[in-house]
Amino acid sequence: MAKRHLGQNFLYDPSILQRIIEAAGVSKDDTVIEIGPGPGRLTRLLSEKAEKVIAIELDQELYARLRADLIGFRNVELVHGDALKFPYEEVGPFKVVANIPYYITTPIIFRLLDAKETLKTMTLTIQKEVAERIVAAPGKKDYGVLSIMVQYHARPELRFIIPKEAFRPTPKVDSAVVHMTVLESPAVLVNDERIFFRTVRTAFSQRRKTLSNSLRGLAEDPKNVLTSAGIDPQRRPETLNLQEFAKLADLLYSLHDK
Repeated sequence: MAKRHLGQNFLYDPSILQRIIEAAGVSKDDTVIEIGPGPGRLTRLLSEKAEKVIAIELDQELYARLRADLIGFRNVELVHGDALKFPYEEVGPFKVVANIPYYITTPIIFRLLDAKETLKTMTLTIQKEVAERIVAAPGKKDYGVLSIMVQYHARPELRFIIPKEAFRPTPKVDSAVVHMTVLESPAVLVNDERIFFRTVRTAFSQRRKTLSNSLRGLAEDPKNVLTSAGIDPQRRPETLNLQEFAKLADLLYSLHDK
Protein backbone atom coordinates (compact mmCIF):
# COMPACT_ATOMS: atom_id res chain seq x y z
CA MET A 1 0.00 0.00 0.00
CA ALA A 2 1.48 3.35 -1.09
CA LYS A 3 1.79 6.02 1.57
CA ARG A 4 0.66 9.42 0.38
CA HIS A 5 2.50 11.30 3.15
CA LEU A 6 5.75 9.94 1.67
CA GLY A 7 4.76 10.98 -1.85
CA GLN A 8 4.66 7.38 -3.05
CA ASN A 9 3.39 6.96 -6.61
CA PHE A 10 4.77 3.82 -8.22
CA LEU A 11 5.51 3.05 -11.87
CA TYR A 12 4.87 -0.51 -13.02
CA ASP A 13 4.90 -0.29 -16.85
CA PRO A 14 8.10 -2.09 -17.96
CA SER A 15 8.24 -0.18 -21.27
CA ILE A 16 8.31 3.17 -19.43
CA LEU A 17 10.90 1.88 -16.97
CA GLN A 18 13.10 0.77 -19.88
CA ARG A 19 12.76 4.21 -21.47
CA ILE A 20 13.95 5.80 -18.23
CA ILE A 21 17.03 3.55 -18.17
CA GLU A 22 17.75 4.35 -21.82
CA ALA A 23 17.46 8.07 -21.07
CA ALA A 24 19.95 7.61 -18.22
CA GLY A 25 22.52 5.94 -20.46
CA VAL A 26 23.44 3.37 -17.79
CA SER A 27 26.37 1.09 -18.60
CA LYS A 28 28.20 -1.83 -16.96
CA ASP A 29 30.84 0.59 -15.63
CA ASP A 30 28.35 2.71 -13.67
CA THR A 31 27.45 2.97 -10.03
CA VAL A 32 23.80 4.05 -9.96
CA ILE A 33 21.97 5.49 -6.97
CA GLU A 34 18.21 5.02 -6.98
CA ILE A 35 16.18 7.17 -4.59
CA GLY A 36 12.91 5.65 -3.46
CA PRO A 37 12.98 2.20 -5.13
CA GLY A 38 9.46 1.41 -3.90
CA PRO A 39 8.47 -2.07 -5.08
CA GLY A 40 11.89 -2.50 -6.76
CA ARG A 41 10.88 -2.90 -10.40
CA LEU A 42 13.26 -0.21 -11.64
CA THR A 43 15.92 -1.51 -9.23
CA ARG A 44 15.89 -4.94 -10.86
CA LEU A 45 16.20 -3.49 -14.35
CA LEU A 46 19.02 -1.18 -13.28
CA SER A 47 20.91 -4.11 -11.76
CA GLU A 48 21.00 -5.74 -15.21
CA LYS A 49 22.66 -2.68 -16.74
CA ALA A 50 24.90 -1.20 -14.02
CA GLU A 51 27.96 -2.42 -12.18
CA LYS A 52 26.37 -1.49 -8.85
CA VAL A 53 23.02 -0.12 -7.68
CA ILE A 54 22.59 1.66 -4.35
CA ALA A 55 18.87 1.93 -3.56
CA ILE A 56 17.86 4.32 -0.77
CA GLU A 57 14.46 3.65 0.78
CA LEU A 58 12.94 5.67 3.64
CA ASP A 59 9.85 3.51 4.20
CA GLN A 60 10.64 0.77 6.76
CA GLU A 61 7.98 -1.62 5.40
CA LEU A 62 9.15 -1.27 1.80
CA TYR A 63 12.77 -1.61 2.89
CA ALA A 64 12.05 -4.87 4.71
CA ARG A 65 10.13 -6.23 1.71
CA LEU A 66 12.90 -5.20 -0.70
CA ARG A 67 15.55 -6.87 1.45
CA ALA A 68 13.71 -10.15 0.99
CA ASP A 69 12.86 -9.63 -2.69
CA LEU A 70 16.38 -8.53 -3.73
CA ILE A 71 18.37 -11.04 -1.70
CA GLY A 72 19.74 -12.71 -4.84
CA PHE A 73 20.86 -9.49 -6.51
CA ARG A 74 24.57 -9.36 -5.71
CA ASN A 75 25.19 -5.91 -7.18
CA VAL A 76 22.35 -4.18 -5.30
CA GLU A 77 23.04 -2.43 -1.99
CA LEU A 78 19.86 -1.51 -0.16
CA VAL A 79 20.04 1.43 2.26
CA HIS A 80 17.34 2.30 4.78
CA GLY A 81 17.47 6.05 5.29
CA ASP A 82 16.71 9.60 4.20
CA ALA A 83 18.07 10.42 0.73
CA LEU A 84 18.54 14.05 1.79
CA LYS A 85 21.06 12.90 4.42
CA PHE A 86 22.89 10.22 2.43
CA PRO A 87 26.71 10.78 2.08
CA TYR A 88 26.86 10.92 -1.73
CA GLU A 89 30.35 12.42 -1.59
CA GLU A 90 31.71 9.09 -0.29
CA VAL A 91 30.40 6.93 -3.15
CA GLY A 92 32.88 7.80 -5.91
CA PRO A 93 31.68 8.59 -9.46
CA PHE A 94 27.95 7.88 -9.72
CA LYS A 95 24.74 8.46 -11.64
CA VAL A 96 21.27 8.94 -10.18
CA VAL A 97 18.11 7.37 -11.59
CA ALA A 98 14.97 7.96 -9.55
CA ASN A 99 11.25 8.57 -9.38
CA ILE A 100 11.34 11.48 -6.91
CA PRO A 101 8.47 12.19 -4.49
CA TYR A 102 7.11 15.59 -5.51
CA TYR A 103 7.52 17.17 -2.10
CA ILE A 104 11.32 16.72 -1.99
CA THR A 105 12.12 17.36 -5.67
CA THR A 106 13.92 20.69 -5.30
CA PRO A 107 15.76 19.85 -2.04
CA ILE A 108 17.01 16.53 -3.43
CA ILE A 109 18.25 18.11 -6.66
CA PHE A 110 20.31 20.65 -4.73
CA ARG A 111 21.54 18.02 -2.28
CA LEU A 112 22.77 15.96 -5.22
CA LEU A 113 24.41 19.00 -6.80
CA ASP A 114 26.36 19.42 -3.56
CA ALA A 115 28.12 16.21 -4.66
CA LYS A 116 28.80 17.54 -8.17
CA GLU A 117 32.50 16.60 -7.98
CA THR A 118 31.55 12.93 -8.40
CA LEU A 119 27.95 13.12 -9.68
CA LYS A 120 27.89 12.47 -13.43
CA THR A 121 24.22 12.60 -14.38
CA MET A 122 20.73 12.70 -12.86
CA THR A 123 17.77 11.12 -14.62
CA LEU A 124 14.73 12.03 -12.57
CA THR A 125 11.03 11.39 -12.95
CA ILE A 126 9.46 14.51 -11.47
CA GLN A 127 6.35 16.66 -11.67
CA LYS A 128 5.94 17.92 -15.25
CA GLU A 129 5.57 21.53 -14.12
CA VAL A 130 8.88 21.41 -12.22
CA ALA A 131 10.61 19.73 -15.17
CA GLU A 132 9.48 22.56 -17.44
CA ARG A 133 10.89 25.10 -15.01
CA ILE A 134 14.24 23.32 -14.87
CA VAL A 135 14.74 23.30 -18.65
CA ALA A 136 13.15 26.71 -19.37
CA ALA A 137 15.08 29.24 -21.46
CA PRO A 138 15.22 33.02 -20.87
CA GLY A 139 12.04 34.79 -21.91
CA LYS A 140 9.81 31.79 -21.17
CA LYS A 141 7.14 32.00 -18.46
CA ASP A 142 8.63 29.01 -16.60
CA TYR A 143 12.14 30.53 -16.48
CA GLY A 144 13.20 31.51 -12.99
CA VAL A 145 15.44 30.81 -10.00
CA LEU A 146 15.23 27.02 -10.34
CA SER A 147 16.10 27.18 -14.07
CA ILE A 148 19.21 29.26 -13.41
CA MET A 149 20.41 27.38 -10.34
CA VAL A 150 20.22 24.03 -12.13
CA GLN A 151 21.57 25.29 -15.47
CA TYR A 152 24.52 26.90 -13.69
CA HIS A 153 25.70 23.41 -12.67
CA ALA A 154 24.16 21.10 -15.28
CA ARG A 155 22.76 20.74 -18.78
CA PRO A 156 19.13 19.60 -18.38
CA GLU A 157 16.99 17.98 -21.09
CA LEU A 158 13.33 17.02 -20.85
CA ARG A 159 13.27 13.54 -22.42
CA PHE A 160 9.60 12.52 -22.29
CA ILE A 161 6.28 12.96 -20.49
CA ILE A 162 4.67 10.22 -18.37
CA PRO A 163 0.88 10.54 -18.02
CA LYS A 164 -0.45 10.45 -14.48
CA GLU A 165 -2.47 7.33 -15.32
CA ALA A 166 0.76 5.32 -15.52
CA PHE A 167 1.28 5.61 -11.73
CA ARG A 168 -0.36 3.80 -8.83
CA PRO A 169 -1.91 5.46 -6.96
CA THR A 170 -2.70 8.03 -9.65
CA PRO A 171 -1.32 11.50 -8.83
CA LYS A 172 -3.14 14.70 -9.77
CA VAL A 173 -0.62 15.79 -12.43
CA ASP A 174 1.55 14.33 -15.19
CA SER A 175 5.25 13.65 -14.71
CA ALA A 176 8.30 14.11 -16.92
CA VAL A 177 11.71 12.48 -17.18
CA VAL A 178 14.53 15.01 -17.04
CA HIS A 179 18.12 14.04 -17.78
CA MET A 180 20.76 16.37 -16.31
CA THR A 181 24.43 16.14 -17.26
CA VAL A 182 26.59 17.73 -14.59
CA LEU A 183 29.07 20.22 -16.06
CA GLU A 184 32.79 19.90 -15.32
CA SER A 185 32.81 23.63 -14.56
CA PRO A 186 29.90 26.07 -14.07
CA ALA A 187 28.08 27.32 -17.16
CA VAL A 188 29.34 30.84 -16.37
CA LEU A 189 32.33 31.97 -14.35
CA VAL A 190 31.60 34.41 -11.52
CA ASN A 191 33.73 36.11 -8.89
CA ASP A 192 31.49 35.00 -6.05
CA GLU A 193 28.81 32.28 -6.32
CA ARG A 194 27.07 33.51 -3.18
CA ILE A 195 26.61 36.97 -4.72
CA PHE A 196 25.55 35.44 -8.05
CA PHE A 197 22.75 33.36 -6.50
CA ARG A 198 21.72 36.20 -4.20
CA THR A 199 21.42 38.46 -7.25
CA VAL A 200 19.25 35.89 -9.05
CA ARG A 201 16.98 35.31 -6.04
CA THR A 202 16.59 39.04 -5.39
CA ALA A 203 15.80 39.77 -9.04
CA PHE A 204 13.04 37.15 -9.12
CA SER A 205 11.67 38.01 -5.67
CA GLN A 206 9.53 40.64 -7.41
CA ARG A 207 9.17 38.96 -10.77
CA ARG A 208 6.62 41.39 -12.21
CA LYS A 209 8.75 44.44 -11.47
CA THR A 210 11.56 45.81 -13.59
CA LEU A 211 15.11 45.03 -12.55
CA SER A 212 15.70 48.61 -11.43
CA ASN A 213 12.95 48.08 -8.82
CA SER A 214 13.58 44.48 -7.80
CA LEU A 215 17.32 45.04 -7.18
CA ARG A 216 16.90 47.94 -4.77
CA GLY A 217 17.98 45.76 -1.88
CA LEU A 218 21.37 45.06 -3.48
CA ALA A 219 22.46 48.52 -4.65
CA GLU A 220 21.82 52.15 -3.81
CA ASP A 221 21.41 53.02 -7.48
CA PRO A 222 20.25 49.89 -9.35
CA LYS A 223 19.68 51.81 -12.59
CA ASN A 224 23.31 52.89 -12.71
CA VAL A 225 24.56 49.39 -11.92
CA LEU A 226 22.38 47.85 -14.62
CA THR A 227 23.41 50.43 -17.19
CA SER A 228 27.07 49.80 -16.33
CA ALA A 229 26.47 46.08 -16.94
CA GLY A 230 24.95 46.86 -20.34
CA ILE A 231 21.45 45.87 -19.21
CA ASP A 232 18.37 48.01 -19.76
CA PRO A 233 17.01 48.86 -16.26
CA GLN A 234 13.45 48.43 -17.58
CA ARG A 235 13.97 44.75 -18.40
CA ARG A 236 12.38 42.08 -16.25
CA PRO A 237 14.38 39.27 -14.60
CA GLU A 238 13.01 36.47 -16.79
CA THR A 239 14.62 38.08 -19.86
CA LEU A 240 18.21 37.81 -18.58
CA ASN A 241 20.39 34.84 -19.51
CA LEU A 242 23.06 33.31 -17.27
CA GLN A 243 25.83 35.41 -18.81
CA GLU A 244 23.94 38.64 -18.09
CA PHE A 245 23.23 37.61 -14.51
CA ALA A 246 26.92 36.74 -14.11
CA LYS A 247 28.00 40.15 -15.41
CA LEU A 248 25.53 41.89 -13.12
CA ALA A 249 26.59 39.83 -10.09
CA ASP A 250 30.28 40.52 -10.72
CA LEU A 251 29.58 44.24 -10.90
CA LEU A 252 27.65 44.10 -7.62
CA TYR A 253 30.49 42.07 -6.12
CA SER A 254 33.01 44.75 -7.09
CA LEU A 255 30.84 47.42 -5.45
CA HIS A 256 30.46 45.41 -2.23
CA ASP A 257 34.18 44.67 -2.24
CA LYS A 258 35.15 48.33 -2.09
